[in-house]
Amino acid sequence: MAVPARSVTKSINVMVVDDSAVVRGLVSREIDAEPDLCVVASASNGEMAVMELRRRVVDVIVLDIEMPVMDGMTALPLLLAEQPGVKVLIASTLTRRNGEISLKALQLGAADYLSKPEAGTTLVTAEDFKRDLVAKVRALGSACSGRATASPTPASPVTLARPAAVAVRPEVIVIGGSTGAPPVLVRLFEELRGAVRQPILLTQHMPPTFTALLAEQLERSGGRPCAEGRDGEPIVPGRAYVAPGGWHMTVAAQSGLRVIRLDQEPPENFCRPAVDPLFRSIAKAYGSRVLAVVLTGMGSDGAKGCEAISQAGGRFVVQDEASSAVWGMPGAAARTGLADRIVPLAQLASFIAQAAETGV
Repeated sequence: MAVPARSVTKSINVMVVDDSAVVRGLVSREIDAEPDLCVVASASNGEMAVMELRRRVVDVIVLDIEMPVMDGMTALPLLLAEQPGVKVLIASTLTRRNGEISLKALQLGAADYLSKPEAGTTLVTAEDFKRDLVAKVRALGSACSGRATASPTPASPVTLARPAAVAVRPEVIVIGGSTGAPPVLVRLFEELRGAVRQPILLTQHMPPTFTALLAEQLERSGGRPCAEGRDGEPIVPGRAYVAPGGWHMTVAAQSGLRVIRLDQEPPENFCRPAVDPLFRSIAKAYGSRVLAVVLTGMGSDGAKGCEAISQAGGRFVVQDEASSAVWGMPGAAARTGLADRIVPLAQLASFIAQAAETGV
């Protein structure tokens, strides 16, 4: 293809890799329609993508999984080695096999994933795909080295200037995350193995199938029972509950117990599941005995929920910018001025473990 010169107004360079010419054309048109995005290369397989990457600087690669000659998983480490720092967005159809491959790709360095609409999909689904495509490419491209608008957070915990709170041992730990968070969750569960008895509830922006696979992965990593939450299920110590794709997960009091509630209310922050509904309900159900954690992710989901937790006397911390793939969600929560700390990923598990044990 003819390679356009980098435009004065288009700052994020994208490569589209897919064996379908129709998909390459669709994705390229949507990206090129944005004033700050530019498709500078395309390829029909992984081998061609590696060769293209040797010829030009690319910020974001939209990478298909199933391709002839060289598939996406084989190409992924080669692409990351060719241009360290390039962000790879895995694009796949929503099947269990592709979900497993996509989660493995995230562990191997891909930054995020995108569910491609299948043939015969509805207009609404197609529009959702286009919106998510542009948003993810823009967020990942903006997070590339040299593009961040804020200076990196120091690689040590930062205690923020907020009124001191009485140390309270939390009864529950809640986590919210999006772009870049699945590998972080796996690491946290590994490092927290045997250290936290409180129930852990988490919302990760993921579609159906992916959330079930994530729960299975976290159970293996953390050695604690972990599954998608079920409506009416009691919340008990030692377990972890993942919001299922396509459903908001909240908590409610019922007959003296706290139970999971699932609903399909409209998306919040363009997401379902969303973090804010879980955090708001946790604040109402547990009051001050809450520790919330906001992990890497694009957008601002979770910030309003964090405000509700703080107003109820609970605490929340955020992952620092330097270790985040995208400092959207944690940055928005930090800007409320109510966070206890900004914590580097390397110290996040030890902080959670100590807070869970002592309340400080």
